Amino acid sequence: MMNTRRKLISTLGACALASPLTLLAQQPGKVWRIGYLDVGSRQSMVETGRAEALIAGLRERGHIEGRHFVLEGRYADGNAKLLDALAAELIQQRVDLIVTLGTPASHAAQVATATIPIVVATTADPVVDGFADSLARPGRNITGMSSGVEDTIDKLFELLLLAAPKLSRIAVFTSPSNTTHPKLLTRIQAAARKAGKQVSALSAGTPEDIGRGFKTVTRERIDGVIILADSFFTVQRKQFAELALRQRIPSIGPFSYYPEAGGMMSYGADINDNFRRVGLFVDKIFKGAKPGDIPFEQPTRYYLTLNRKTANALGIKLNNELLARADKVIE
Repeated sequence: MMNTRRKLISTLGACALASPLTLLAQQPGKVWRIGYLDVGSRQSMVETGRAEALIAGLRERGHIEGRHFVLEGRYADGNAKLLDALAAELIQQRVDLIVTLGTPASHAAQVATATIPIVVATTADPVVDGFADSLARPGRNITGMSSGVEDTIDKLFELLLLAAPKLSRIAVFTSPSNTTHPKLLTRIQAAARKAGKQVSALSAGTPEDIGRGFKTVTRERIDGVIILADSFFTVQRKQFAELALRQRIPSIGPFSYYPEAGGMMSYGADINDNFRRVGLFVDKIFKGAKPGDIPFEQPTRYYLTLNRKTANALGIKLNNELLARADKVIE
């Protein structure tokens, strides 16, 4: 039944017609239909606090769920191949605007419509990813927030070595569906060469791939792990944390979701703050602004989160420099 439904959905997308952007400001008092597209899961959206942050950001600007808008969520549960069909389904639901999380979901929404406004909650580089002509003037039907991961990728490597200076071989988990990962991997490889360290890239698109990746970590005697920013990896954050702890491997991820799930440390933007700020973009669009005229925003601050309990279990004593730089230490 589900396969039949998905096949039906996949036939709908590219030819679906959307309401012109100019109509949005001409319907006072209507209940807006906001679509939400995520390669991850509904559970992850709730558990990480992103759902609460999104609703709160809209509420702060006077938009109350159920009274002023309804949210139509579509989740691929880690299977990026479903995103095109899910984006097409949102268009068939006649949503007025689509909020997306991450590069793969944003690409799917972009392919599905060139007219319905799209607000990106996070993507690595809006210009490189093809969502904007420039950050200041996107020029299309897409605007929103970047994740700043390119600004922090070198720090992930630096901070992992600061926590465990004796590391010699580091694995970097990448997603085959994330178009920004090759560039980020290249940055880490360059930093590793300068530091005299070796890097192994491990591609993972399923939970089974992650498990196989950690078997490779053991077999090749890799002694450190970097997890790149990806919505599917956020869904699997507990799996990453548990496997790294079981194999006594120090690891670092891009967002605080990872150490909160038991990983050792993270460095990156507050993505929940991105979701709160989505309300600002939505509010402007509902009041008549065109997405192409609204500048993309970048994070203004990055956060270091440490899990001391996990570090202790790995036999790593977090040094004073790390502790002094930390924004949050989980005991």
